[in-house]
Amino acid sequence: MRVWTHAVVGQTVAYLLSFVGLAAAIEVNPTPTHIQRALDRGKQAAVQHQSPETLYSRFGSADSVQPEGFLLTKLGGVSVLAAHMELRGLEPSATELTHVIEASTMLVGATLVGARQDFAVNSYMILEQGGRTIKPFTVRADGRADRSATWPESQEFHAKIVATFRYADFDPNARTTITIFPADGGEVRFVVDFAHIE
Repeated sequence: MRVWTHAVVGQTVAYLLSFVGLAAAIEVNPTPTHIQRALDRGKQAAVQHQSPETLYSRFGSADSVQPEGFLLTKLGGVSVLAAHMELRGLEPSATELTHVIEASTMLVGATLVGARQDFAVNSYMILEQGGRTIKPFTVRADGRADRSATWPESQEFHAKIVATFRYADFDPNARTTITIFPADGGEVRFVVDFAHIE
């Protein structure tokens, strides 16, 4: 099995976060002002006919044949919720907002590229901050990867690995390495500075 990256399986591939915005670190306890800004951002995206997915904090490569991923924090979740509701002509309810704001975990997802449909089965993900390893609360991977959009020119498959991490377990201001271990060996790394994510 091969995982297609810039290097052979077993070598590390690092990507820097490509996120544009003025954020002051992941907000674990957002204020009403933070929440209102996130709601406004989501509504504005919907008015401009942008997909709610454009509001995720992305990292990795924009190239479809390279690994990439996203983070969904509390405030990111509020913006995504607001965009979905605005597209339906609705407002998020207080219950829906509370559910997002009081979440105890952050979602981290990544898409890897491999040579077989089952290459991602039993993959694992961790965070590393200053020599400390943070294990996920939950982790799951696609059991059956999708063919590349360039099929039949490309014989590759894309699979998602999604994990949640407890806010209480990591530093929301730290430079962080997200490491994914495909089941058949090797690793893929993304370097993300949480200080630049809201």
